[in-house]
Amino acid sequence: MNASSHDRHTRRFAVSAPQRRVIGRCVWASLIAAALTAGCMQLGCRSIDKFGESRQSVAARRLSRQGLKAARQGEWGVAEDLFSKSLDVSDNNDAAHRGLADTLWLRGRRNEAIVHLKQAVQLSAGDPKHLQRLGRMYLELGRVDEAARQCEIALQSDREWAALWALWGDCEMAQGRSPAALAAYHRALSLQPDYPYVQLQAAEIYHQQKRHDRLLATLDRFNESGGSALVNQTDGGIIPGRADLLRGLAYRELGRGDEATRCLIAAAQKNPSDVTARLQLAASSIAGGDSVAAQGWIAQAMRIDPEAVAASGWVRSSIDTSELAGNMAISALDDPHPNSRMQSVYSPDSGLSRPGDANAPRSNSRMAIGPASRESR
Repeated sequence: MNASSHDRHTRRFAVSAPQRRVIGRCVWASLIAAALTAGCMQLGCRSIDKFGESRQSVAARRLSRQGLKAARQGEWGVAEDLFSKSLDVSDNNDAAHRGLADTLWLRGRRNEAIVHLKQAVQLSAGDPKHLQRLGRMYLELGRVDEAARQCEIALQSDREWAALWALWGDCEMAQGRSPAALAAYHRALSLQPDYPYVQLQAAEIYHQQKRHDRLLATLDRFNESGGSALVNQTDGGIIPGRADLLRGLAYRELGRGDEATRCLIAAAQKNPSDVTARLQLAASSIAGGDSVAAQGWIAQAMRIDPEAVAASGWVRSSIDTSELAGNMAISALDDPHPNSRMQSVYSPDSGLSRPGDANAPRSNSRMAIGPASRESR
């Protein structure tokens, strides 16, 4: 082969720079494709499993939403069944555990409810809403230390939620520390001014402290329809007519008799099964010299709950009892034990019943005005 033939042969198989770059890219693409193929062959089953888990999660969430809808409609049996089915499909759904816990609680199965709510707390990595609800459950069972602990943990994550400060205030009240409780309620009201449950709790403390003007100011914006008279999962229940009763007692102490009577009548109408307002109206009537009106109110109270009237601590007096068909007449003026009368606002002459948590176990935890925020947050 002569020189000219060799040159022509070399030029035929010569590769330009752009062509070399294209070839290099194709080689790398082939290598990457081969690696991906091998990886998919190894991970294929695992990917299918994850896809299956995703479908299970979707189904579990759908059942959980249906359970929540049933619970809102008061269909507790249906709700429990749906939440249970959701957990059968996927037991790592904190919303289903929370929904089942609330449903079981309302059906009286308290211990089971706490088990599921603790699971919801764990799965959600300490969601403050689950912690607050768990604390409320503990408090209603009288387990004050555990309630305070849940609240303290939640406040480390969220100090701007009024319901947490309301729970903290209730924990303080359960331990007999009303000044610290009042401070917590004030914090809650600073975050949520129109908070019926907290307004009423603060008013109860002002009533104890005989700070009648502060009580009236606190209840000035009170809206009873904004709270629940039956069951409130975030807070305790609001007794119908309780705000009117407290207002009436405050007005009476301030010498505003007409306003006191109007409020007490409103309290009696809103809570027809409770005799407290009627006994207070009888006391006001006696103080005003109207024994006929007093007999009327006492007669109503006797028809509603004679045992409560008998247990109120009042005794027979000069009121004519002939119209009461032998039932016990009550006098707000006579006290058989004047030297032993309790100084508490829940004494017989106040007509107020002691809160359910008054005799709850005392906590040994250190709580003053609330848990201090962590500097590292």
